[in-house]
Amino acid sequence: MDPVQKPLLRALTGEAVWPPPFWLMRQAGRYLPEYRLLRAQAGDFIALCTTPELAAEVTLQPLRRYGMDGAILFSDILMLPWAMGQGLRYAEGEGPLLDPIRDAEGLARLDPAGMGARIAPIMETVARVKAGLEQEAPKTALIGFAGSPFTVACYMVEGRGGGEFMTARRLAYSDPALFGRLIRLLVDTTVEYLLAQAAAGAEALMLFDSWAGLLPPGQFRRWSIEPSAAIVRGIRKVLPDIPLIGFPRLAGPLLPEYALRTGVSTVAMDTGMDPRWAAANVPAEFGLQGNMDPQVLVAGGAAMEAEARSILAAMRGRPFVFNLGHGIVPPTPPEHVAALARLLRMG
Repeated sequence: MDPVQKPLLRALTGEAVWPPPFWLMRQAGRYLPEYRLLRAQAGDFIALCTTPELAAEVTLQPLRRYGMDGAILFSDILMLPWAMGQGLRYAEGEGPLLDPIRDAEGLARLDPAGMGARIAPIMETVARVKAGLEQEAPKTALIGFAGSPFTVACYMVEGRGGGEFMTARRLAYSDPALFGRLIRLLVDTTVEYLLAQAAAGAEALMLFDSWAGLLPPGQFRRWSIEPSAAIVRGIRKVLPDIPLIGFPRLAGPLLPEYALRTGVSTVAMDTGMDPRWAAANVPAEFGLQGNMDPQVLVAGGAAMEAEARSILAAMRGRPFVFNLGHGIVPPTPPEHVAALARLLRMG
């Protein structure tokens, strides 16, 4: 299918498509029994992300059930520091654990030059998914992604997820030169990583700044907006027309400034954002994406339908992609996702 006819790409490039296209963050994951089977087969989360036949299958699983308009690569934002040689493992019940980088010596141990070989299996996954979509779901667009530098740096410095990343945030204040070097490295490697995904077949790209909302306004501009804008510029030099989605989670009233200064095509709203406010304050040339509460998807029924219809009403008439305000959570009943898909197709 001609990419310009895919509903998701039309919406991401400024068309008010109705009913709006939809996909869901973490649409491939633990709430699906078929995912749990493959996860057990892989044995290790990094192995699952870097075994192309398994990662491609996981990416395609929700498409077969629900027919989303977007397939997002199954991977993880921490594959980038892992590819540069930072120690990373995933502990059951603890999430990611990394060898923390908190000084110049730790930063010097990273090996960005060796990144290409380690991300090669991920690029093979992208190519496999693209081929699978052409056969199984030709109207579905493939989204590649990376973490934004601030969010990835939080994990790299803290050494783990969870909490409020106080060590990383203090480092940004106490040694902004060191933190800035890490951010600049992440800008450069993220551009390389995303361009590789596009070369392998990704048709749109997304930046996840999941922890940007921890920053006060001045720091948000310095460590979220400016690095994201640098990534957008780097990508646009090579691929001027590829759609780019930015997700500065918990940006609040800084969402319009993020859109204007980064130059992304579409900004994703988190659960706490009032979509009516976003529609009124984010300039109309930018698309919006979001932002149903993942917990209402767990509840289902009348509450879910009312929430979905409220978001749709706020977004009618402008470029919009229906999504969640954060990722699907494991307790989500698959039948609730099916009910949401039916509702969204009716508009």
